Amino acid sequence: MSSGESTGASTEGEAGGTPSAAAGTGAEAGTGAGARTGAGARAGAGAKGPGARTPARPRTAVVAALMLTMGLVALDGAIVSTAVPQIVGDLGGFAVFSWIFSGYILAGTVTLPVYGKLSDTYGRKPVLLLGISLFLLGSLLCAAAWNMAALVAFRILQGLGGGALQGTVQTLAADLYPLGERPRIQARMSAVWATSALAGPALGGLIASYTDWRWIFLLNLPLAAAALWIITRHLVEPVRPPARRRGPVDWAGALGVFACGGLLLFALVQGGVAWPWLSAPSLGLLGASAALGALVVRIERRAADPILPGWVWRRRTIAAVNLAMAGLGLLMVAPMVFMPTYAQTVLGLGPTSAGLVTSAMTLSWPVSAALAQHVYRRVGFRNTAATGVALAAVILFSFTLLPYPASPWQPALIMFLLGGALGLFQLPLIVGVQSTVGWAERGTTTASVLFCRQVGQSIGAALLGAVANATLAGRLADAPVPGLPEHLGDVSEALAAPGLLPAAAAEYLRRAVAAAGDHIFLGATVAAAASALVLLLMAPRRFPVLPEQRGE
Repeated sequence: MSSGESTGASTEGEAGGTPSAAAGTGAEAGTGAGARTGAGARAGAGAKGPGARTPARPRTAVVAALMLTMGLVALDGAIVSTAVPQIVGDLGGFAVFSWIFSGYILAGTVTLPVYGKLSDTYGRKPVLLLGISLFLLGSLLCAAAWNMAALVAFRILQGLGGGALQGTVQTLAADLYPLGERPRIQARMSAVWATSALAGPALGGLIASYTDWRWIFLLNLPLAAAALWIITRHLVEPVRPPARRRGPVDWAGALGVFACGGLLLFALVQGGVAWPWLSAPSLGLLGASAALGALVVRIERRAADPILPGWVWRRRTIAAVNLAMAGLGLLMVAPMVFMPTYAQTVLGLGPTSAGLVTSAMTLSWPVSAALAQHVYRRVGFRNTAATGVALAAVILFSFTLLPYPASPWQPALIMFLLGGALGLFQLPLIVGVQSTVGWAERGTTTASVLFCRQVGQSIGAALLGAVANATLAGRLADAPVPGLPEHLGDVSEALAAPGLLPAAAAEYLRRAVAAAGDHIFLGATVAAAASALVLLLMAPRRFPVLPEQRGE
């Protein structure tokens, strides 16, 4: 364990949330875990001066606003995806419509570390208000978009707001609740994502079918405005010493992180789609991102208060959680990206039924997350998360054992079990790692975890997509039946209208997609196993939970 982990910290006990009478270090007592908001802020005994805690405020309104804010982000992709045909039909730009999603994800991902540091420097409330305002403005402009280029640009602006919302809401959840009560708010957040995954496509379909697609973005306006008003009125942060609150901002590092992350994610999104992986554009973008990465490391080493501080990777606990969460992002590509295609192409289900197969995971995830506290209080954060991801590896591998053709209930059961395993994996890591740092480091820590998960998902989409393409290309090259697409670029059109193919060719193509699915889920299995190994080999057996986190 590094010295940064051991200062003022004690390892988690068997009872996880048991209060401790021990006080943290002097720095943490004034500006660390004492920085609570809403009803979680209590007047400290004898606390006076600039570090004093603020009086309590009603917690219900603040928590409702946080859930509403998280709902804006969670609903976004699910609703927008259902309206793509209407958007393309109205604005055109079919060749670049994927950037409606890629631009949003790119902007939100690369700004996560910046917002995390800003929230540690200036407080959560200003960053959250900025994020909601940008999201609201982006939604309004998206509704007014006059062509596809404008819509993509405004989606990027909306993503800049979404990046602030993701990390800051998760950080505030840790600020609001002490360790023993934190699973309650995290379970609610998981429920928000689950509800959004189920309701989003249906709501988006209704809006696209019976109104104009622009109402999908206008729907955000009253929700964002309500969250903005509640947070402005009810969220109260403690007064902190000006020296801690107004530290220098590493704008050079922020720009470097944004540029490096942007180039890397752009290369991963476009590689194998807009151009081959070994082409000049891919190699050039990856090389430029590597050069910028080296420059960022140099800038951050010299910065007085870096955006990406070195302690994020020097501390065993945080580094292990970051790598494990990157593995989560990678393995999630299999169930979330490939499963709908498998359900429609191989199983022959319609879009709605295929969505129900995929959404089975969202039913068990929040339930498992809510129950995870009873496990990690007994065996610890690391062992609980390692158990969850090990189970996920077994469940992912079981997909490759499905018969051909499978019955719809079989992949649905796999998705349901996978959600339960991943709820047991993710929640203990987030709760645990947030409990090892004080207030002044919590935003940066939370942002690094979310950033690694997003980057892992982008890398997973590129790697597993390449695996699927290689499998399909091999099967097409060796096809014993005529009538199949000659190029990979034509496969998507053939999958969309299999009835236009000869019966033998359509059946062969379905089997090829099933084989690609087996390889994708094998890759996801490897990612889950790697995450388990990272936790067991890198993470300490007991997370170094700060004493004040136990006794909040």
